[in-house]
Parts: sequence; structure tokens; C-alpha cells
Amino acid sequence: MKNGRILVLAVIAALLASPTGALACAACFGKSDSNMAKSVNAAIFSLMAVIAMVLVGAASFMVFLSRRASASAPDRQNNP
Repeated sequence: MKNGRILVLAVIAALLASPTGALACAACFGKSDSNMAKSVNAAIFSLMAVIAMVLVGAASFMVFLSRRASASAPDRQNNP
């Protein structure tokens, strides 16, 4: 029983230490001129553009609300 556990742990350690288990795609491995790397970069920039548009929309809505609130504020100050 104890020898079986040691054998299993040795096999797991050997698999984790083997260099062939650490293969990566072209985008991660460093071949930055491949089509896959270009596609991944385009996808990242597209998602960043979508996030930026959402943030600009939220900020412009906050500016709209601020301007609308400040436009009605002088009416309340003049009439006590």
C-alpha cells in the first residue's frame, strides 16, 4: 500500500517535470508573426474598444444627469 503511493507520487512528479507537457500555442509561445497571434491581438483590441465604448456611454450619462440636476438647482435656491 505504501509502495503504491510512492509509485503514484513518483509518476505524477515525473509528468509534472517533463518539458513536453508545457506546450503552448503560437500566440503564447512567442511566434508573434503568425496568423493566430495576429487574430488574438485583434480580438483583444476589439474587446478593449467595446469596453471603452461602454465606459464612455456611462460617463456621458453621468454628465447628462449632472447637467440636468444643476440646471434645475438655481430655481430651488431663489425660491426659499
